Amino acid sequence: METDDSLTKQPDFVTVAKKDDLQPGTGRIVEVHGIWIALFNVDGTFYAIDNTCPHAGGPLGEGRLDGTIVECPWHGWKFDVASGERVGNPNFQVACCTVRVQGDEVQIAVPPALMGPA
Repeated sequence: METDDSLTKQPDFVTVAKKDDLQPGTGRIVEVHGIWIALFNVDGTFYAIDNTCPHAGGPLGEGRLDGTIVECPWHGWKFDVASGERVGNPNFQVACCTVRVQGDEVQIAVPPALMGPA
């Protein structure tokens, strides 16, 4: 009997930073498998979203972080880094990545939606 490996395959986590590299209340842009990801530290909890704002392609990882809300530095669109939803209009979203901390390493698994066709 054949099984669908995509149902049981564990995510591919990649180390992108050390915990101390990103102070609480800050963000940065990291690269995972050729994809730019915005990584944020919100009071010691790490979140990662697609770095590209859907409005005009602005770099969300360079935006100002207020709690879990990041503001795109280009035109001010705001997104919740925990859910990926645009503040005030959840019809616009950015993809969220799974984040885990192993020891002092921050690791990200990029969702298939950001990886493009296989």
